[in-house]
Amino acid sequence: MSFTHKSVFRSAASLALIAIMGTTLLAGVNRLTKARIAAQEKRVILNQLGQLISPDRYNNELQLDLFTFQDDLYFPQGQTVVTYRARLDDKAVAVVMKIAAVNGYNGKINLLVGINEDGTLCGVRVTSHKETPGLGDAIELEKDDWILGFFGRSLDNPPPAGWAVKRDGGEFDQFTGATITPRAVVDAVRLALEYFSAHKSFLFESAVNHAD
Repeated sequence: MSFTHKSVFRSAASLALIAIMGTTLLAGVNRLTKARIAAQEKRVILNQLGQLISPDRYNNELQLDLFTFQDDLYFPQGQTVVTYRARLDDKAVAVVMKIAAVNGYNGKINLLVGINEDGTLCGVRVTSHKETPGLGDAIELEKDDWILGFFGRSLDNPPPAGWAVKRDGGEFDQFTGATITPRAVVDAVRLALEYFSAHKSFLFESAVNHAD
């Protein structure tokens, strides 16, 4: 092999090694970042569970009494719904479903939807999203009290036509310059209520099958 060929081979080998090292480093950083994001979201969820269902309403281990399921009709794009159950002396009190509003302006909006045994909402919270700061991020309780407007609502309050933002003829406010975000959240919460109404026994009676 000539000197020139050896030089080219060495250069190519060096570039390949650098590429492999770079790819490995990026993969490692990505894994660490995902793990940190997941851990942070878990802390947020545990905190928000207490906001949605007051601890004096149940005496089971809410964060452990949970299971997962999928139903693309109500929860599209293959999402896995995590459902926490609150019970008082084994009597059903409420469920909290971790779902996603899939039609946000910048992608999925992850939500906790709390529903009392009687079908009324005990609250909704946002756990993570990528909506535009200053516009769509008003769904965060830290930024605005809009999300509190779901408390006490049900499929009958408002009636079906009211489950939309005001621009679409419904009862829920939209944000100035940002209608897509609240529309996505309202739609997702309505679907969660519809699922609860149709599958209440399943939600409370399914065996634990997920360790969160």
